[in-house]
Amino acid sequence: MKIGNRARIIATVASTLGLLAISSIDAQASYAIYIGKNLTADGSVLIGGSGDEVSSHWLEIVPARRFSAGATVSVGVDETANMPGQFIEIPQATQTSRYLTMNYSDYEGFPAPITNGGLNEHNVAGRDVWSDSRPELVAMTPNPQKGPSYSDLSRIAMERARSARQAVEIIGKLIDEHGYSTYGGNSHMFADENEGWVLLNFAGGQGLWVAERLGADDVRVSYPGDIGNIPLDFHGNPDYMGSENFIDFAVQQGWFKPEADEPFNVTAVYGTDYVRYPRDELEQELRRAAPIDLRKMLSVVRDTRISKDTTGYGQVAQLRAGVRPENRTLWIAATGSVTTPFVPYRMGVQSIPAEFGRHRYLTKGEATRFVTKDWQIQEATEFAGRTFKRLMYFTCDHPDKFLPEVTEAITAFEIRLIEEQKQVEQTADALFDNGQAQLALKYLTEHSRNAASEALELGNALLGSIEARTKILYGVRAPESNDMSLLDYQMVRCD
Repeated sequence: MKIGNRARIIATVASTLGLLAISSIDAQASYAIYIGKNLTADGSVLIGGSGDEVSSHWLEIVPARRFSAGATVSVGVDETANMPGQFIEIPQATQTSRYLTMNYSDYEGFPAPITNGGLNEHNVAGRDVWSDSRPELVAMTPNPQKGPSYSDLSRIAMERARSARQAVEIIGKLIDEHGYSTYGGNSHMFADENEGWVLLNFAGGQGLWVAERLGADDVRVSYPGDIGNIPLDFHGNPDYMGSENFIDFAVQQGWFKPEADEPFNVTAVYGTDYVRYPRDELEQELRRAAPIDLRKMLSVVRDTRISKDTTGYGQVAQLRAGVRPENRTLWIAATGSVTTPFVPYRMGVQSIPAEFGRHRYLTKGEATRFVTKDWQIQEATEFAGRTFKRLMYFTCDHPDKFLPEVTEAITAFEIRLIEEQKQVEQTADALFDNGQAQLALKYLTEHSRNAASEALELGNALLGSIEARTKILYGVRAPESNDMSLLDYQMVRCD
């Protein structure tokens, strides 16, 4: 579609629904957005974004667990990774926390299930975003490399952190003690009800990492994850953390010269000259739109220039103080949220609907195997990810015709869910306060199940309507080539 049509559609949808319209940008990978509590409508901290991975995705509740003293966990990447590694064992915590996450099955050399974060019972939310390291660092990465990968770090942070600051401290200590297995650099964004943190870890095998605090008046968009100027004495500053060698190593390599009296810019020193996402522009638009509420945040994550076929899921956490742990909520779209509604899942939810759990569609290795007797019923259920993918493909083939109505329908559905949340929380609290914990957990589980079921019903209704009209109005066009998939970013988009 031409740029003029794209802008017209986005403006029309935004104007009709009273939502935030993000400026034009071609995003091609995972991203994260943080909005401090002084800039939100209810004083909560908002964090959201998506993960861009090709493989299957499924929602999972990971329970709290106890481990015996001396227990270990395997971390790292194997020899098939684009930067080969070896697995190592590191100590496991004796007690881990409950958390919600979207897992996925494939990234070269990284053992499944792979995670990008989520939300844990202590109200700590995490997102993972790519962040490139300068070529010299990539070149000096050991072969084989050892240490936890980005997925290991995300999982361990969700298992152990009781605050966003502690999540950074945990990851920093792991890298300091065990190293880091990289694919070329990465970043994490963490948030709780008070603050956020951005953490960057770099290739090179030097244990380089740095983190910056995000406060109540901050807006941050990570695409890619980056940090600008930091003080040379940042170790004594509560707004920063990092490896002991972070400044000294750059000086030793000649990448930073203190005598030049220039600021230490993290991305300029340790990153690349990649043409970076215009973060400042988007952050300014978000700041102008403040106060941001949950409805607007869902719309930001849904924007058509960010949400696309490579988007594995959408995710938004509204982190509020004073909320019972079981009522802490993660809003999740089963696949790219451009055509998928967000559904709220509370920490007290005891099970995930089968349709939103793991299926064989796009799961690594499943094309060469038959389904087991044990999994046949799970596999017999409809897979929400596949249904909403089909809706995306039909909608995005003629977005000027179909995208406005899909956006209007799924947004209206979410508005109703948002309006229900206060009553849901109050009902659950009343049950807990009156000693009916099991009944409260059952209530929360059924509410999420009903919401997920209604979301899938809506998706099927939209899919059936748009499929029928596509056949009548346009016909089902035949592909022009034999190439079913691409390795670059000429992906399906609704823009």
